[in-house]
Formats: sequence, structure tokens, C-alpha cells
Amino acid sequence: MKKYTEMTQEELRSEYEALQKEYLKYSSEPLSLNMARGKPSPAQLDLSMPMMDVLDSKTVLNAEDGTDCRNYGVLDGIPEAKALFADMLGVTSENIIVYGNSSLNIMYDSVSRSYTHGVMGSTPWCKLPKIKWLCVVPGYDRHFKITEHFGFEMINIPMLPTGPDMDMVEALVNNDASVKGIWCVPKYSNPSGNSYSEETVKRLAALKPAAEDFRIYWDNAYAVHHLYEDKQDSLPEILSECAAAGNPDMVYEFASTSKISLPGSGVAVMASSVGNIADIKKSMTVQTIGHDKVNQLRHVRFFKNADGIAAHMKKHADILRPKFEIVDTVLREEIGELGIGTWTKPNGGYFVSFDSMPGCAKDIFNAAKKAGVTLTNAGAAFPYGIDPEDKNIRIAPSYPSDEEMKTAMHVFTLGVKLVSAEHMLH
Repeated sequence: MKKYTEMTQEELRSEYEALQKEYLKYSSEPLSLNMARGKPSPAQLDLSMPMMDVLDSKTVLNAEDGTDCRNYGVLDGIPEAKALFADMLGVTSENIIVYGNSSLNIMYDSVSRSYTHGVMGSTPWCKLPKIKWLCVVPGYDRHFKITEHFGFEMINIPMLPTGPDMDMVEALVNNDASVKGIWCVPKYSNPSGNSYSEETVKRLAALKPAAEDFRIYWDNAYAVHHLYEDKQDSLPEILSECAAAGNPDMVYEFASTSKISLPGSGVAVMASSVGNIADIKKSMTVQTIGHDKVNQLRHVRFFKNADGIAAHMKKHADILRPKFEIVDTVLREEIGELGIGTWTKPNGGYFVSFDSMPGCAKDIFNAAKKAGVTLTNAGAAFPYGIDPEDKNIRIAPSYPSDEEMKTAMHVFTLGVKLVSAEHMLH
């Protein structure tokens, strides 16, 4: 089929009228399919149900150091939980704090603590005239909501196939002391699914910030979330890279088991330098007496080690992989030759990033919604919800069944074609 850009106005009008007729079939009896968030499907949640049998009323709930996990205490996590997550992230136990179930909560707390009390003795951000934050776009909407909540000026940094535009990052971080942080999802990034290259990680680690309290917020949410056994992205370990570059305290790394075990009942961790950990624990002693150690023990006894996590994630991949392949197949078959959209094909993570023709994303979102397919709001992957080109849409394939995905993607591509034709006719 011809590209839309190669069609005459008459051909395009004929195409548009045919698309309208097909679209009316769906919009007259709307579906109810949700691709808005990266929620694990019920089949994925079922994989972790045996975890509920690991502990029972007869279990001795003592950690390996003798700590009674039922009681108060242990601010930074039981030893075996720290070891498990250190193993998963490629760091040491002294670099780990084990928290509750939400890594997003840790990120919020980290920004809030820096805002009210400063970073390792520096001036609290609330006492400074302006705070700027670098946001890799398209990126994770909930990151941007945190820095918007605190009133920071957010600066868009384009996401390239190799990671953030490092020329821009270096120019801003190294020359402007009001730049205090950057949001990074380095592996199978949300929403593109791209992973940072080795060069990008090393350039980030070698930054020379104008601000002594600048921190890289390294949200390694998809550290073990591969889709393929023979195609797996890998990253240099950021803490050791920063230490080697003379910046041992420059990174806060976050991770959780939210998309490994049970999202509402997982375990979240932060990895950072010994100096940062000591600074953070000063505030933690005021915030809490300790997090849920029984849940930490449950996770350790279920997974045992990083190899156990990897084996579990293969089961997730078997459920997720067909859905991602449906997304790619339908996009290729329906619009691949029309020149009206591009998309990513990641090796892992939870999302596919789709770029329409400029000026079309909001209308495509609305067309899908009217036909009963819910997507993340167009523009959500940018600070303030504003996509300057109105072209990016995040596709989240995890929750619907395979058959639902086929239907949802057919409706989505129909919307892409319809909106693209309409825009070209006006």
C-alpha cells in the first residue's frame, strides 16, 4: 500500500471514508480494554502465590542474625534481604537500605528530605531561590509529578537510542548549580524500552556537577525484566562507575519487586554510597522504627538468591513476550508501510513507545478511548503533561490477554490511520 504522504487528495479521502466506516463498528459498541498502566496481569500475579505458603503460624520468624522479624527494630533491612538485593543489583550489602513496598515512595522521600534538610550538610533546597531538574523524555510520568509537586523547573532532555542526550546533560549539570538532579530509567526505559549504552553510563558517572548536592536518581525498575533469553540488555554498575570517576556519592539507585512478586506487597530498596546511606538513615530514625521484616523474610525464603529471581522472571517473560510481539506484529502489518508512525521494539521492560505524525497523539488517544481502548494520556511521558510535538503515546501490553491485545492493537492502529488521514486532509 502507498504511504499516506504519497497519496493524492482523492486517494486519501477515499481511504479516510473507508476507515470511518470501520471505526464506527467499534465506537458504536465500545470495548473495555485497558492499556493505560504497566500492571502485571492476573497470570503474572499467580506466579508469586506460592510465596504465601513460605511462612505460616509454625514458622520461626527469625532472621539469620537472630532478629525476631515480628518485633520492632532493624532500620535498614534484615541481613539476608540486603544480601539478596545487593546480589540482584551487583552491589554490596553496605550499599543497601531495604524499605517497604514502594520505590516511588523512596524517591519522593529522597526529594522531600533534600528539600527540607539538604543533602549531606548542604543548604536545604527550600532555602534556595530556584531548583532545576533534568527530565529524560519521553519518560515516566510519576517521576515528573514528584518534581512538579515540589515546584522545580523541569528541563526536557531528549531520549536517544543510547540514553539521554549527554551533550545537553553535561552542559547543564556541569555549569548550573541550580540543577540538582536527573531522572533516569536506565534499563528498558519507561516508555521507550531503550537501555543506556556503556558510554552514556560512564559519561553520567564522570559528570562534574556545579552543585555539590547534585544526584542522579537511577530508577532501575526493570533491572531483571528481560523478554528474551538470547537478547538481554546489560548496564555497567552505576555505583562502582561513579566511585571510579571520583563521584562516589552522586547516585541514588532505586529498585523493587513490584513487577517481580506482588506489586501491592513487594519490597523496595535503595542502593547508594556508604556516605549517602549514613546521611539518609539520620532522617529514617525519625520516620520509622523499621519496615516490614516478615515480608522481607518471605521474599528471601521464596527467591533465595539472584538466580532464583532470574528463574522466576523467565516465567514472567513467557507471559509477557507474546503480548509485546502482538504489538509489533499488528503495528507492522497495519501501518508499517504507511509512513504515519514509528515505534520501539524493546528486549525487556513493560512498555512500547509509539510516535505518530506530529500533532496527532491526542486525537489518536481520544479515538481509541471512544472505541473502548484506554491508553495513558497523550503527553503523560513529558513534564507538565505537555508533549511539544503531540506525537508520543505509551503502549502498555502487560494487563490484557493475548486476544484482547490483538483487538486493542487493531483499534489503536485504526485510530492512527483515521487521525493521520484526517490531519493530512485538513
